Formats: sequence, structure tokens, C-alpha cells
Amino acid sequence: MTEGPYEPTWESLETYTIPEWYIDAKFGIFIHWGVYAVPAFGNEWYPRQMYMEGTAEFAHHVETYGPQSKFGYKDFIPMFKAEKYDPAHWADLFAKAGARFVVPVAEHHDGFAMYDSALSNWTAMKMGPKRDLIGELAAAVRDRGMVFGASTHREEHWWFLNGGMKFESDVQDPEFADFYGPAAPDGTEPDAVYLEDWLMRTCELVDKYRPQIVWFDWWINTPAFAPYLARFAAYYYNRGVQWGLGVAINYKEKAYPEGTAVLDLERGQLADIRPLLWQNDTSVIKNSWGYVEDRDYKTAEAIIGDLIDVVSKNGALLLNIGPRADGTIPDEEEAILLEIGLWLALNGEAIYETRPWKVFGEGSTQVEEGGFTDTKRAAFVTGDVRFTTRGDVLYATLLAWPENGEAVLESLGTNLRLYTAEVGTVEMLGAVGPIEFSRDEKALRVKLPASKPCDHAYVLKITKAAKD
Repeated sequence: MTEGPYEPTWESLETYTIPEWYIDAKFGIFIHWGVYAVPAFGNEWYPRQMYMEGTAEFAHHVETYGPQSKFGYKDFIPMFKAEKYDPAHWADLFAKAGARFVVPVAEHHDGFAMYDSALSNWTAMKMGPKRDLIGELAAAVRDRGMVFGASTHREEHWWFLNGGMKFESDVQDPEFADFYGPAAPDGTEPDAVYLEDWLMRTCELVDKYRPQIVWFDWWINTPAFAPYLARFAAYYYNRGVQWGLGVAINYKEKAYPEGTAVLDLERGQLADIRPLLWQNDTSVIKNSWGYVEDRDYKTAEAIIGDLIDVVSKNGALLLNIGPRADGTIPDEEEAILLEIGLWLALNGEAIYETRPWKVFGEGSTQVEEGGFTDTKRAAFVTGDVRFTTRGDVLYATLLAWPENGEAVLESLGTNLRLYTAEVGTVEMLGAVGPIEFSRDEKALRVKLPASKPCDHAYVLKITKAAKD
């Protein structure tokens, strides 16, 4: 283990603190891109499902490419060329979207590394594109002032391709065991050999690319991983100290004890403020993380609403895109990111570097707590408001425009004593000058400008009256 203040014990790791840059950043880009973008069918679990008899992917694969004994997942690798991959364009787009950090998938469940690994022959540097896709993006992202992170899903590879062990397929060919293996049965825990390899690969990723976020998927909750998670955290956090960079681990469920890393909810939100920073990772499309031909997109408005809600509850939003196999980002996804960027360019002071207020908000629309709830929320309506603070300034973001032209903020009524100062001015970001307001025991009432300053949510900036 690298020398430093952290030891591979939970007691030592409880001294970890989440870096300020992360708490300030609020919005990042996630990228699921890999060999699974070649078939572009179903979702990024195609490599598993194509070996699972009875699935749509299995039938599609046999019909399109032939039997899995003749054309297996490995045979997509030469078709994954990334010939139009332009990391500078990607980084420019993410910066225009208002992202403060970028987290590409360095290795998904399929076991194909998108980076230059000395521990595997099955990498984008040695096959397919024959480029260090992760390294190139890291340089481009940092050149534009954004923080670079990386996710690894290597843990799930233990069992991911085990469907191919149940019928004649190339998964059973010893020649490809270093790629497809172990393909262990469902329900079995990884052995020490696999866990040591997982730790080595993850530490290699850290050492080679210095990511300031390392994102793990859910299967690290498997009990066998626990001591290795502590070992990795100590190694990584000590590396961060050596580099002089704040670093963070993203985990799901209860893989890491509270306070030792950053909780991540997949496609999920919280119902209230969480004292520690947390993260919602979600995607611009509802039906996949990776590129597929049939894409069901969310709207930019819905994503902006989720961002505002998440930030009001002390969270960050990690928004995923899925590029094509050739390295191009679909036009629809670029358009969504640019629309979010336009909103943030006008209203970002209510998002970046903010902290939660005493209450996250008010209104009738309920946000369901937990993972996989991101498409269950009803559209926000008049009266739905979210609060954030920056110093002495309070921001109240209206998630829908009141038809009568008046915003009513009940949380700012004098009876509740949440906002104890006298209100000095109220402005709307993007509108010119102060606007009229009145306050009594029940609410702060604000007369809105005649026209909307933007297309989605609308930020009221509330400042205290100056003392005599």
C-alpha cells in the first residue's frame, strides 16, 4: 500500500472528507461507450444477453450474425473502430453543457478495457481502434478546466458472460478465456485470484490516469469485496494526497460505510436533504446507457428539473450519454447537452458552489426516493420550488411559471421563521433589475417579469436588507 495518512481499515477511512471541488461542481457527464455500441441493440448488456437463450438479443444475434459458436462477442471488436472519435470535440461539448467533471466508463461488464492496460490484451489500445481512448479524453477534459474521473465495472465481469457456458458458444473456447472468463455461475462469490486482479487493474487505472473520481457499480456490495474496497480506498486516497488533488469514490447501496466515500443512486433521487454529498447517475435516454438504434429520450426540461431537485438536496447529477461505435455523439444528445448548457449559463449561480438551505423546497409534486425512479416523477407544476444558498444569498428556483404572474413562497412567510432576516431585494436571473414583492406571515409574494428570461426553470435571487 502506498504510504500516506490512510490505512486500509474502516476506522482510518472514516477520517476521509469529500473534496470541496466535488461539492461545488454539481453537474458532470457520464459516458457509456464500448464494443456494445457495435450491435447497438437492446442496451449495453447485449454481450450478456446475446448468450442468454430466450432473450430478444439472443434471437437478434443469431438472425443477424449467426450462431454464437461462429460469431461471438469478441468478433465485434474489429468493428469497433472509433474512426471519428474526436476527444477535443467531446470536451468542448461537455464544457458548453456546463459540466464541471467527466466520467467515462474505462471498462464495462464486458471486460474490454477502453484504456491502455498492461494487465490485459483485450484493450482499445491493442485491438479495435488501437488508441488509448480514455487517455486522450482525460487530456482534452483537463485542457478545458474540467475534472476527470473514470468508472470501472470490472467487478461484474466475474459472472457477466456465463450464459455462454450453457450451450455451444465461443465463451467455452480456452483461446478466449482471458477475455470471457471467469463466466462463473450466478450467485457465486469471486475468489482471491479474481479479487487481486480486480484490485491491481483498478490501482493501475488510478496510477496511469489520475482520475479524481472512481465510480463503482453495485456488485462491489458482494461480501467478498469488502476488504479489497478498504485496501483500494486507502491506496487511492493516499494517491490523492500525494498528487495534491481531492479524490472521491462513488459507491452504491452500502458497499462503503457512511462518510468514507460518496453515495451514488442509479437513476435515483432522494426525498429530502442528505447531510453528505450524494450523486444521481442517470442517462439522457430511458432505455439504455450505451448507444442503441432505438432510443427513447428524456427532454432537456426534465433533466434540468432533476438537476435542480438533486442540488437542492445536497446532490450532484452525473448525466450519461452513449456515443456510436465510430465515436460520434448522436445529434439529439448534443442538442440536449447544449440546451442544458444554455440554462446553466444564465442560471448557474443558483447551482454551482451552492449549498442546501434549511428546507429543500416546496410544492405538490412528489419525488420518489430510491434508485430507478427517474422516470416516475410527474412534471413539475406551479408552486414547485427548490432552494439553494450561496453565502447570504438565497435562490428560489421556480420549476414552473405561474400563470397568474405571481410566485408564492410559503417557506419565506414570517410565521415559519426559516428566513429570519428582512428581505432586501428580489431579482430574477436573466431579467433586468429588481422586481416587486411583499411579505407577510404566510408567504413571500413576488410579481414576476412580463416575459420569461429562459425556457425552463426560473431563478429568484433573494438578498437580505442592508443593516443601517
